[in-house]
Amino acid sequence: MNPTSMNADPKIHAPVALLALTYICQLHAAPPSPTSHDRNTPPPPFVDPGYPGTQEKAGKAPSDAVVLFDGTGLAQWGDMDGKPTKWIVRDGVMECAKGSGYIRTLQNFGDCQLHVEWAAPTPAEGKGQGRGNSGVFLGGTRYEVQVLDSYNNKTYADGSAASIYGQYAPLVNATRPPGQWQTYDILYTAPRFELDGQLQSPARMTVFHNGVVVQNNVELTGPSGWIDRAPYLPHPVKQPIAFQDHGNPVRFRNVWVRELGNPGRKEYTLAKDLLDSYCGKYEGGPEIRRDGNNLTAEVAGAKLTFFAESPTTFFAKTTDVQLEFKTGADGQAAEMVWTVGNEGEKRARRK
Repeated sequence: MNPTSMNADPKIHAPVALLALTYICQLHAAPPSPTSHDRNTPPPPFVDPGYPGTQEKAGKAPSDAVVLFDGTGLAQWGDMDGKPTKWIVRDGVMECAKGSGYIRTLQNFGDCQLHVEWAAPTPAEGKGQGRGNSGVFLGGTRYEVQVLDSYNNKTYADGSAASIYGQYAPLVNATRPPGQWQTYDILYTAPRFELDGQLQSPARMTVFHNGVVVQNNVELTGPSGWIDRAPYLPHPVKQPIAFQDHGNPVRFRNVWVRELGNPGRKEYTLAKDLLDSYCGKYEGGPEIRRDGNNLTAEVAGAKLTFFAESPTTFFAKTTDVQLEFKTGADGQAAEMVWTVGNEGEKRARRK
């Protein structure tokens, strides 16, 4: 990499520079110890984040990123049930409407680089956790990077902006004044679990706040929590990304994600009502049931879990079995097409 070309236009090379810096940090990272809501824990020191970015205009995502929000609509988002969200879009930004609930992506993601731009309300109102509060969640609503107006706003350290909520305070406070756009660049490694549900490897995060490293390859103790520190419970690697409704009109723009490693096939978390519409018995085919956010069926004596690849197609991960549902004129599932390996399609009418 040519240092001169990087200095000429840092906006162009920012994603590359962040990844390179992350790699260096992870090589030398000493895992910090988790903190608690200790009132005596000193707040993170304030630093000027330096390069201010473009306040008037959102940035551009890398060409290999999945753009989750580009200012034009919320087609890739829904409420926690997968139904249309009550969050609003205006002037190219998405905004939390009080009482609208969390918002989540319809598509699921595992190991990834997530970029989020956000702005706290102005003029600033409230104090502590009541001022510009939201959150960026990975792993569904399990692992939270706190969003908070932490500019001259005192609160517990592991609840301030860019904290891994309830576990790790940021190394520094890189917060800009309320109303200004801020960036999070998050490297997330999803936890892995053994077949019996035991934790194989914990979740890890590296976080840049306004280009400043504030979380350095930290190892999460489990899900984020306000009062308790809950243990890990097994879940699939790929889960939705979510933003929190904490009652404050926090704004977001330019949200994109890059899947890391070998992400495999796309996965979605569909509305339970839609999944339930596929459940039932099919003539000559397996009976379809729902278990949480997935469909299940017994095939050749084995109970398989099926993951959504689209609103109508599903696949098993443990063996090559795929399902596709065909709807009738009434919009209800009328037929299931299923394949096992290269045996060819089998069609089963719904009973």
